[in-house]
Amino acid sequence: LLEKMADVSLKEAALIVGVVAACYWNSLFCGFVFDDVSAILDNKDLHPSTPLKNLFQNDFWGTPMSEERSHKSYRPLTVLTFRLNYLFSELNAVSYHFLNLIFHMVVCVVFLKVCKLFLDNRSSIVASLLFAVHPIHTEAVTGVVGRAELLSSIFFLAAFLSYTKSKGPDNTIVWTPIAVTVFLVAVATLCKEQGITVVGICCVYEVFIAQGYTLPTLLDTAVQILRGKGSIPFSMLQTLLKLIVLMFSTLLLVVVRVQVIQSQLPVFTRFDNPAAVSPSPARQLTFNYLLPVNAWLLLNPSELCCDWTMGTIPLVESLLDVRNVATLTFFCFLGALTVFSLRYPGDSSKTVLMALCLIVLPFIPASNLFFPVGFVVAERVLYVPSMGFCILVAHGWKKLSNKSVLRKISWVCLAAVLFTHALKTLHRNWDWESEYTLFMSALKVNKNNAKLWNNVGHALENEKNFERALQFFIQATQVQPDDIGAHMNVGRTYKNLNKTKEAEESYMIAKSLMPQIIPGKKYAARVAPNHLNVYINLANLIRANESRLEEADQLYRQAISMRPDFKQAYISRGELLLKMNKPLKAKEAYLRALELDRTNADLWYNLAIVYIELKDPTEALKNFNRALELNPTHKLALFNSALLMQESGDARLRPEAKQRLLHYVKEEPQDANGYFNLGMLAMDDKKDTEAEAWMKKAIRLQPNFRSALFNLALLYSQTAKELMALPVLEDLLRYYPDHTKGLILKGDILMNQKKDIVGAKMCFEKILELDPNNVQGKHNLCVVYFEERDLIKAEKCLVETLALAPHEEYIQRHLNIVRSKIASLGATEQSSLPSEGTAAAEAKKNSFQNLKEVKNEKTTTQSTVDNTKEHSKNKKLTEKNNVDKETPKKSTKEIKDIEKKRVAALKRLEEIERILNGE
Repeated sequence: LLEKMADVSLKEAALIVGVVAACYWNSLFCGFVFDDVSAILDNKDLHPSTPLKNLFQNDFWGTPMSEERSHKSYRPLTVLTFRLNYLFSELNAVSYHFLNLIFHMVVCVVFLKVCKLFLDNRSSIVASLLFAVHPIHTEAVTGVVGRAELLSSIFFLAAFLSYTKSKGPDNTIVWTPIAVTVFLVAVATLCKEQGITVVGICCVYEVFIAQGYTLPTLLDTAVQILRGKGSIPFSMLQTLLKLIVLMFSTLLLVVVRVQVIQSQLPVFTRFDNPAAVSPSPARQLTFNYLLPVNAWLLLNPSELCCDWTMGTIPLVESLLDVRNVATLTFFCFLGALTVFSLRYPGDSSKTVLMALCLIVLPFIPASNLFFPVGFVVAERVLYVPSMGFCILVAHGWKKLSNKSVLRKISWVCLAAVLFTHALKTLHRNWDWESEYTLFMSALKVNKNNAKLWNNVGHALENEKNFERALQFFIQATQVQPDDIGAHMNVGRTYKNLNKTKEAEESYMIAKSLMPQIIPGKKYAARVAPNHLNVYINLANLIRANESRLEEADQLYRQAISMRPDFKQAYISRGELLLKMNKPLKAKEAYLRALELDRTNADLWYNLAIVYIELKDPTEALKNFNRALELNPTHKLALFNSALLMQESGDARLRPEAKQRLLHYVKEEPQDANGYFNLGMLAMDDKKDTEAEAWMKKAIRLQPNFRSALFNLALLYSQTAKELMALPVLEDLLRYYPDHTKGLILKGDILMNQKKDIVGAKMCFEKILELDPNNVQGKHNLCVVYFEERDLIKAEKCLVETLALAPHEEYIQRHLNIVRSKIASLGATEQSSLPSEGTAAAEAKKNSFQNLKEVKNEKTTTQSTVDNTKEHSKNKKLTEKNNVDKETPKKSTKEIKDIEKKRVAALKRLEEIERILNGE
């Protein structure tokens, strides 16, 4: 490439680069907008964890080419450059825009070299400068996805320059440049499909420029041969050989490309390209009218728009439509230039011919002539055709400037055009700063495109400005009443505003606009796949009502019947079936979804939740692990798999559970639940200091964290720091005055450590107000009465407690002891009762009772955690609700621990009995 650019001086290159930098420096401050979101932010092919082979199996947007929803845009080399950007800067938009800027500079300099083949030095610089500053290029340069145009253009021009070297001395064939050309054509095509059109330009160059034929010459030769009056000249045979090699190579590329798209054309709707589905003659008249529309954008780029779909350009439905005059004028002008360039010899006609080739041939893939495209007009596809336009303008300017009368005027006009174009480009770049600025600028040009109203609404929706977003979505439905997507947007926004009734009405309107199923006709071919989401959205809305779960399931099944490969329908239905307590059917739904996409970490996570419902923690953990293999930062899988390991009771799993929780808190540093569960793990490992630190961190992040407050207080009471537990319990009971276990623990500490019998009594009485049948609170109150030396009241209290729990033998024994004391002791003896010893012994019992509830606290915490996470992953609401209901199985080790504690408790009860007996 450098050798080919050898005759482009350093000053010329510096001038071009400087002008490009001056026009596009502000593009570095723009973000990811419009199609960038799908191609960059949502494209997993950019991530280093995705195998490189996926780039050659998926389309430009990361969708497998085999799927019907794929746009069939196969540009793996462009995606590879995005991946390199991601490798160095992840999703920092500056690096992506900077690389686009560099590529545009390269294109401009290589284009200067191409211009010098057909123009003089001064005109070549004019053409290159005009190309560098033309505002039509902002979509290709400032829009990150426009990189496909830039990369393809670099190899497009390089392929052409290589081909120009294929003519040797005495008209011999030099095959090396031809081989290089074929290779560069393939590379250009892998950057964007239009790269293959350079072959046509090479053919025209060979015949009319390299060999110097004109159309009359070729016709005369053909007539002579057909009449048998002559033979094909050797030079012409050589030309034919070169053309055959080129065409064969091109055919091979086309065959490979057809194989890649699996002989399927992409699915577009009438909203994307209304003319494509219109009847004759509207279709032909509109497509022909679009040609002068594109030409006008090159001539007068004053009103640019990022989206020309839907109702932007009304259909030309009649021959009497005045717009047909523009079409006729365009074809007359194009025809005149074509006749001039093919009929007459000379440098001027050759320049015009090559300019026309650069305008026409690269535009053919976007012209709708051979296959429908997903847009009406797209400014970015004019990037290469504008090269031919710039050559034509520069050539015309040269003709004018050579006339002494018009020389000054031509220079003034040229300066004005370059300056105004540069200013327009600089100003236009700011439109691409954000989605809101981009689509608002488009609405100034075109108010008849419902998609633009929708996109402004989306931009406001992303900023959580739902009220304003709703206004734009409603306007979209008024501009295009049959736009299914617009009604879906209105419904979603109403849902975000908690207006369920209005949301359902909007979804029902969208559903009514869906085409009815025609037997034998493929549904997917008649509607955009994303429109099927109306069934998903409506079902997700109504399933919040427990009485309408079956209705929601019917909607999911309807979507699946319309499109058996509709993965999201299986996912959503699986969540619903879990909510309906049908885990086996949910398992079937997720397994079907996994058949369609085995690389989806969310699906493996969902399946793990199903196995938890099926009480199969081993399989659940396997599926959590599979999710984490695919996405090591899957937050819910990290958290819930750690909980599963923790609840298993297997000490061998605790280190891994801890590592996953540490990874989770790194990903979610503001989520108190992660720190709390690290604290619970530390408590299980008897690491009291570490547990205390984690609990305190959780409470700092969430001061009203119920389980963290209680377990920190419990930790203090277990480690002989009961007085430190009291302020924590005060905080707990301030937020949750009805926390029974907190009241029990507080009463226990007040009675045994603070000797505050009155305070303890108030705690136990509060428990009984909340739950008169609470055996533990009732029994502890009986102990208080005993401490107060009121044996009669203690006896009555124990009788009532025994009635609540007749199976508890220790209550009966205590009652017998108290009755024995009443019978044998007088009032003076009562005063000598060792109440302190009784309280101490009872405190130990209370501590044991509280210990038995730690696991319950952790189970409750799981519910708290999952509910906290509900809003961050809407698709997993049902899974987490079902996790809440799950009661973890106790391990053998855990059961043994409990048995040991029960034995210890019996010993403590015996100690109480000895004290009550006065031993």
